[in-house]
Amino acid sequence: MSNSIKTWMMTAIMAICCLTASAQAKQRLSREQLAERQARHIAQKLALDDKTTKLFTDTYCQYQKEVWALGPKKEKKPETNAAESGEEKSERQIKAQFAHSQKILDLRQKYYGIYSTFLTQKQIQQAYQLERQMMRRLANRQTVRKPQKRNLR
Repeated sequence: MSNSIKTWMMTAIMAICCLTASAQAKQRLSREQLAERQARHIAQKLALDDKTTKLFTDTYCQYQKEVWALGPKKEKKPETNAAESGEEKSERQIKAQFAHSQKILDLRQKYYGIYSTFLTQKQIQQAYQLERQMMRRLANRQTVRKPQKRNLR
């Protein structure tokens, strides 16, 4: 084989390897992995020691699992009942939102009590602020990634 063919083949192999590696690096994180990464980020920002970091990470991940278990905020398939008026439907949806919000509030209060056993009040407040910032950033990233519908009139 000539040197140019060998060089071309090596270049092609290297390109394939690089593409494969970058594709693997861009795989989406699971919910659990994302929660753990968020917890470690918060712990780092709070400058927690190793023992407290482990405790915070485990507790935060458990909190996230309980929030996920509550299910989505919105109904996926609203039940259509012909006898139900628009007012009744709206009232039912509002009450369902209140119930969901209350469940989340109950969880937040439960985990506030747990966090209070190993974090200071200032650290808990900072953790909540950091969590809120991360959620906003993720939400903004989601809206940017969604293709915008164009109105073709």
